[in-house]
Amino acid sequence: MRNLDVALLRAFVSVAETAGITSAANVLNLTQAAVSQQIRRLEETFGRQLFDRDRRGMRLTDDGERLFGPAKRMLALNDEIWTEMTAKVFTGRIRLGVPLDLVGVYLPAVLRTFARAHPQVEITLICRSSPVLKAALAAGEIDLAVVEEPGTGPDAELLATDRLVWVGARGGEAYAKRPLPVASCESCAFRPTILEALRSVDVPFRIVTEGANLDASSAAVQTDLAIVASLASTVPDEMAVLGAAQGLPPLPSFAINLYLPRTDATLAVQALARGLRDAFVGRAFKAA
Repeated sequence: MRNLDVALLRAFVSVAETAGITSAANVLNLTQAAVSQQIRRLEETFGRQLFDRDRRGMRLTDDGERLFGPAKRMLALNDEIWTEMTAKVFTGRIRLGVPLDLVGVYLPAVLRTFARAHPQVEITLICRSSPVLKAALAAGEIDLAVVEEPGTGPDAELLATDRLVWVGARGGEAYAKRPLPVASCESCAFRPTILEALRSVDVPFRIVTEGANLDASSAAVQTDLAIVASLASTVPDEMAVLGAAQGLPPLPSFAINLYLPRTDATLAVQALARGLRDAFVGRAFKAA
């Protein structure tokens, strides 16, 4: 049995991904000579040429292509093992506040990953409207919060910006009624914005779920009793996005912000915050 040198595989993958020794050296924080030597040692280990070298850079040979996928998987497993065995053990309880409409879209993968990595931490998920969550954080009733707001203030960390859109039942006709039936809970972060938009174009409206929660609003829309405003990324497949074609005014974009306590957050809270940030990295949001 022969053992592979993970450092050599990391150099190989970096060169393959950046198409050059110089750029790979910058990524790995090594000298060009060191990276070249690692590639040469790996080629000698297998007795095969892994790269073609020309003026355009480093291109994988057929043997290099065969190695690339398994090498990336091995590095991923190596890094997973390292993280698992060296990660700090957190204990305690985290009270996480998130609006209900964001939970199903962003939270499942984050919470599963965090629970596996930190099984001794108990997470309590608190679903309320954004204004209520901000007040709860200020009062020390929750440990961190993800909220929807028209903008990003000095105490907030912007995770993403998404379009606010009108939503109705697919094939429904509630949008055509006047006064326009609108589902919106009293503390909803979107409520002042949507009411201002309707008043600006003189569209008469009535609130059909006064004081209700998001479940009631969703039920009103699904049964075509009303329309609602939602972030574009949270619109379920069984509902339709509405707009100017249905006589509805445009709505602005909203920020999805992360809030941590003003006092020092625990290491466990900071770790969960990193997971929440990662949930938004690279996610495609349609332009407003």
